[in-house]
Amino acid sequence: WSPFPERCFGSWQPERAASRRRRPVAAPWPSSYHRRMHYLLKTEPSAYSFPQLVEERQTVWDGVRNPQAVGYLRQMRKGDRLVVYHTGSERRVAGSARVLSVDASDPRNPVVTIASGKAIRHPVVLADIQSSALFAASPLVRQPRLSVVPLTEAQYQALISGKA
Repeated sequence: WSPFPERCFGSWQPERAASRRRRPVAAPWPSSYHRRMHYLLKTEPSAYSFPQLVEERQTVWDGVRNPQAVGYLRQMRKGDRLVVYHTGSERRVAGSARVLSVDASDPRNPVVTIASGKAIRHPVVLADIQSSALFAASPLVRQPRLSVVPLTEAQYQALISGKA
């Protein structure tokens, strides 16, 4: 006896069901493909500054608690480009960096290893960022308390070149 009569649902045979499954179609790009993303990392220079990162050459970026910022950290992939921003009294872009590795095994506290890049020759200050139309819809301006912020390619280039 079965609670699901065969006349209603037919007989279910796992071997036949497996043969009817669609085979995956190969994607036109490699499975390792990841569109390069750009992020801005905020730091208090008295706690950890960009010159310290340059001196150490690489560091582990962890300890972020805001759920939205943690989500951005989990999205990072090796090779993504970063902008390091000093908060506090400086409020300016300090330099560039790149992601070396991401360990998201703990979903609440992902650990991102970053490597230092170059210091920004003409640093962009917060007032310039806020007055730029390019950043009008950016979380950098709209959600100023986020410590990790995604950037578009145009925003990244404007901050790196010092022409925001």
